[in-house]
Amino acid sequence: MLCTVPAMEETSAPRAQWLRGVLDMCLLSLMAEGPVYGYEMTVRLAKAGLDVADGSIYPALARLRKRELVEIERRSGGGGPARTYYRPSEAGLRLLRSWSRDWGEFAMSIDTIVGPPGREKS
Repeated sequence: MLCTVPAMEETSAPRAQWLRGVLDMCLLSLMAEGPVYGYEMTVRLAKAGLDVADGSIYPALARLRKRELVEIERRSGGGGPARTYYRPSEAGLRLLRSWSRDWGEFAMSIDTIVGPPGREKS
């Protein structure tokens, strides 16, 4: 009996999985630039080409908060509801520095195997 493995769809599924793996690092990095609220993070990620639903951002922010990696500040919304602004705690900044180093090393390792798009392998 021959066993076949279905071909993987050629979609953005791998990209979504990669993003799930680095979302916390991306969020901390956005916060390190200055206090930012949840929806603004979604917009900034989208501008960078990373489409993340609000439904992914807020659980990630709650997870970071529970781990005491972020601090929050409530600010009035200028006529609308108050917004919660996030910034990394000292522990969050330390972890971000560590993750950034690790990411750089990891990305270089992957690049040595896969290479940038369009580069011919020798």
